[in-house]
Amino acid sequence: MSAQIIPLTTNPNQTFAVQLTVDGATLTLGFVLTYSVMSGWWMMQVSSAQNVVLIASVPLITGYYPSANLLAQYGYLKIGSAYLLNTGNSTTDYPGANDLSNFSLLWSDTAL
Repeated sequence: MSAQIIPLTTNPNQTFAVQLTVDGATLTLGFVLTYSVMSGWWMMQVSSAQNVVLIASVPLITGYYPSANLLAQYGYLKIGSAYLLNTGNSTTDYPGANDLSNFSLLWSDTAL
């Protein structure tokens, strides 16, 4: 099992691509992170290397096993598992508009 950390910043409307190792294969995924003022948390969109949206509007919140896997319901896509980790001093389970950099996204193999 390989796990990779994707560091996060508080830049608004972030768009970036990351090359990840998932289930032993190299996978390039595109990300769009936006802060929703209405809901009060960050949302994640994941796209394929061909810019096909795979999932959208995934709230970036922490959790406890087994519900901590943000991609659990998307296992059929075979894009891995993702967990939001509080790696800073945040006292909440979800990052606010100005403290996303206190969190990291842990990406791992597809959950079975």
